[in-house]
Amino acid sequence: MSSVLERFDGALPAVGSSAGPSPADPRQLLLGMFHAAVDAAQPALRLRDALPAPPKGRTVVIGAGKASAAMAQVLEAHWPTPLEGVVVTRYGHGVPCRSIEILEAAHPVPDQNGLRAAQRIMACVQGLTADDLVICLISGGGSALLPLPAPGISLQDKQVISQQLLEAGATISEINCVRRHLSAVKGGHLAAACHPAPICNLVISDVPADHLSDIASGPTVPDASTSAQAMDLLVRYGIQVPPAVSAALAQGRTETIKPGSASLPQIQNHLVATPQQSLEAAAAYATGHGLNAYILGDAVEGEAREVGKVMAAIARQVRLHGQPFKPPCVLLSGGETTVTVRGNGRGGRNVEFLLSLGIALGGMDGVHAIACDTDGIDGREEIAGATLAPDSLTRALALGVRAAAALQDNDGHGFFGCLGDAVVTGPTHTNVNDFRAIYIGA
Repeated sequence: MSSVLERFDGALPAVGSSAGPSPADPRQLLLGMFHAAVDAAQPALRLRDALPAPPKGRTVVIGAGKASAAMAQVLEAHWPTPLEGVVVTRYGHGVPCRSIEILEAAHPVPDQNGLRAAQRIMACVQGLTADDLVICLISGGGSALLPLPAPGISLQDKQVISQQLLEAGATISEINCVRRHLSAVKGGHLAAACHPAPICNLVISDVPADHLSDIASGPTVPDASTSAQAMDLLVRYGIQVPPAVSAALAQGRTETIKPGSASLPQIQNHLVATPQQSLEAAAAYATGHGLNAYILGDAVEGEAREVGKVMAAIARQVRLHGQPFKPPCVLLSGGETTVTVRGNGRGGRNVEFLLSLGIALGGMDGVHAIACDTDGIDGREEIAGATLAPDSLTRALALGVRAAAALQDNDGHGFFGCLGDAVVTGPTHTNVNDFRAIYIGA
């Protein structure tokens, strides 16, 4: 049996390489596409061309997210004048910088180090002038990494509510709506703190439709949502809300900064990497290896197990009837599914999708798949995702592991780990959401 954890070391062949994987080796082909998607979103590739002109005054760098430290490193390498600042990233995702302070904190549930990091960032943008420039480096994960509660709300309140929303299957947009309205930094509050210095936001998107107010919950962009909408979401998902939070939302004391507010400075936004760009890179990789590739969407949402069933139905139609595409081909999709936690397994949403897909396909010959998070973390574990083969379910059964039971227990990582089909990358230093590819042979 292969190793349970497959280290993703960047050694897969490039597009067009004569040594590259062929359709006879579907697993390596799928890993190569994932590799291409991650590479396409690297700050070293995407950030330099988006840099603004230096200001007359100071350049202050702030940021939050799983890619923020890598973005800061690239910025330092190409910025022509002195700079300073603070960014916060997830534990283990820091990289060395000379002038920008790199802090680390917890994700997806915030901790005290995240609170201290948010306070440090707010402090470093005080006293700026119109001649200064704030460069804000934003990527996925920034919401949990900047947990500065609004007045009257505690960090524990935010921790409990965030955990409940995650387990209830709320979408990332819904979760971030609530986060914005419990925060003294998100929803444009950090932008207001920078006034009158202009802000240049350099953003790596990890959310469906690339909505700026949802990426890291929009600390440096205005927000049109309301406290009433946040409260409605908490009620809809049956979240147990502490009295202080209910009162703050009901009274509008935690409202975000709205578009057109005089408290906002001049803001420029640049999306430097997106899920769509990474899907296109994966499609190019597949094409370079002689396969037609079809992007089904960069913003697929819904319960992971339900999305798995839908994708299985499409793959089955392609395999059996050549509709809507002729095999051999690859079906690509991105976005962010959700998981309503019912069991006690190890998660996460990509392997839950993959397990549901495998059950629905029932071992269909010629269909292989991969589902991974481009940041290298699916759920709470340092595992990006996994690959699925036609014999995955039977191999697991031979080991005494039943796919249906694993799905019921939300234990996708346990299922694919026992097969040796987990994909482990380590920190990828980027984050453009989930990557899914289904190879359908002729």
